[in-house]
Amino acid sequence: MSVTPSSRLALPRQVADAYVDALIALDPITGTYLGVRECSSRLPDFSPEGQKALAALARTTLAELDRAEALAGADSDVERRCGRLLRERLTAELAVHDADEGLRAVSNIHSPAHSIRSVFTVTPTETAEDWAAVAERLRAVPGAFEGYRESLALGLERGLPGGPRATETFTGQLAEWAGDGRGWFEEFAAAGPDALRGELDEAARGATAAVAALRDWMRDVYGPAVKSAPDTVGRERYARWSRYFNGTDLDLDEAYAYGWSEYHRLLGEMKTEAEKILPGAATPWEALAWLDEHGTHIEGVEETRAWLQALMDEAIEALDGTHFELAERVRKVESRIAPPGSAAAPYYTPPSEDFSRPGITWLPTMGETRFPVYDLTSTWYHEGVPGHHLQLAQWVHVADRLSRYQASVGMVSANAEGWALYAERLMDELGFLGDAERRIGYLDAQMMRSTRIIVDIGMHLELEIPADSPFHPGERWTPKLAQEFFGMHSGRPADFVESELTRYLSMPGQAIGYKLGERAWLLGRENARKAHGDAFDAKAWHMAALSQGSLGLDDLVEELSKL
Repeated sequence: MSVTPSSRLALPRQVADAYVDALIALDPITGTYLGVRECSSRLPDFSPEGQKALAALARTTLAELDRAEALAGADSDVERRCGRLLRERLTAELAVHDADEGLRAVSNIHSPAHSIRSVFTVTPTETAEDWAAVAERLRAVPGAFEGYRESLALGLERGLPGGPRATETFTGQLAEWAGDGRGWFEEFAAAGPDALRGELDEAARGATAAVAALRDWMRDVYGPAVKSAPDTVGRERYARWSRYFNGTDLDLDEAYAYGWSEYHRLLGEMKTEAEKILPGAATPWEALAWLDEHGTHIEGVEETRAWLQALMDEAIEALDGTHFELAERVRKVESRIAPPGSAAAPYYTPPSEDFSRPGITWLPTMGETRFPVYDLTSTWYHEGVPGHHLQLAQWVHVADRLSRYQASVGMVSANAEGWALYAERLMDELGFLGDAERRIGYLDAQMMRSTRIIVDIGMHLELEIPADSPFHPGERWTPKLAQEFFGMHSGRPADFVESELTRYLSMPGQAIGYKLGERAWLLGRENARKAHGDAFDAKAWHMAALSQGSLGLDDLVEELSKL
């Protein structure tokens, strides 16, 4: 597959953007998130052949990049940075593909099935023409689900099972999506215009039938076949996934030790705040449990959505012009409620390339109608402002100065999650978490990211629990111990803890990027501050940092230190 007709004359940024064009042709879900309306009627091929096509595109692009980097002008900062990201990302993606990881992609949060459903939540639905495209996309759902099933079936043939815990959870999610007489796709299509009612209903019923068919196959065939498979992945697979999510080859044992050091530091700070809330509390989580019952709460789902919107709007007003310089279109972000059947964790979707669809934060309610402020505040600084929204929307805003690739599909998870965790810390540094209730919520969120490092690396690599641990010292980690430890050190409900552990088991190496990414952002800021001395301008540094696009963690520290 040719990336661009004049590839021998293309510089790295042109190669990267030609790759995005070719990728969208194969992956219209990515196109929809970018705001390409022509993609609204199609879905990707998730079969083994579809996966091979994506890998072939990556290999062709890397060959084009080799030629591009030899051209005059390829060594400029903007070209060098883009080429470095493109090479790192495609190499990491090919390593995952070549290990046939796509044939065992079962998860409670990140799988082709989740992508198929989620894309409908951002597909345009403003006009009758939009809804006609939705109907066509609904008709494509059975084929997309069947392609995914073919990949999983080939994985079974090759002895490459997904994890049994993720399989059980995912099968339950499919049952919820299928519904009892009326499925999620039918509920979604019900909002369409009357003129297309028959077409939409028929297509939605077909989509629901495809969900039910996959549910039955997962329950009756796949689930029994993987029942005795391990949930953990081992060091070799973990290192491969860690590179994919973090953009660098980590020293996993050093990272594990860092997780423990942060655990002990944060535990001391949490005890201090807990004493202010509930004097004499045995643990910080006893104080958090007290807040669950007696702390400040928002009552009602719509009331909570509006409160979160106001929180982000207030943050923009306070930060713009003082700690950031925000373009008008970056100032817009929406708070929404996540569709039923989502995983427990809140999430964010970036704006379309033309900002016709704004950045959106999503709150899964998990059936709840009452939400504690201590848990929401720091989380929405993470998901919204100044977290994911300011970074990812800024990338879109400056895409013409970067490349389309750097501003969108080239995102390194640990870069973005690290910024969002840095953003939580920044709000603490700036005094936005001044009362004990909100601050212990922030510290609890930080503790969760530290325990993520501990349990994610620990259970997948079956590492030993240190002698100074208050929990099972000297024993080897297992998923059962990991869930118990995580639950003991979290103020969140049991269903959230269970959902999180399933996520870590099915997305190895992703959860560690929050705290390790934050460490990279803090180190880059400290290096820049030392270099500039009293002349260091935090606002200018923030905007330069947010305008450089994505990078892996090692490259990120290097670039941030120069700003």
